[in-house]
Amino acid sequence: MPLRLKKLIGTILLIALVILYALVATTVAVAQLSQSGPLVHLAFFFFTGILWILPAMGIIKWLILPSRPRKTVQPKP
Repeated sequence: MPLRLKKLIGTILLIALVILYALVATTVAVAQLSQSGPLVHLAFFFFTGILWILPAMGIIKWLILPSRPRKTVQPKP
């Protein structure tokens, strides 16, 4: 895969991940933490603020891996 295409795909994936993750975390917080105290809110947003890094690390790791060389077919003599 060409490097430029790989970077484009990775960038789109990272942006989509952050947007989707923020929407899900906020929706869960609104639905589940309405009656909770400030320490529970702090703990929830602390952990969800760090948790998105795990899938982002996977995407970034895929981005920095070198591409596999293409196999060329050698003509038979």
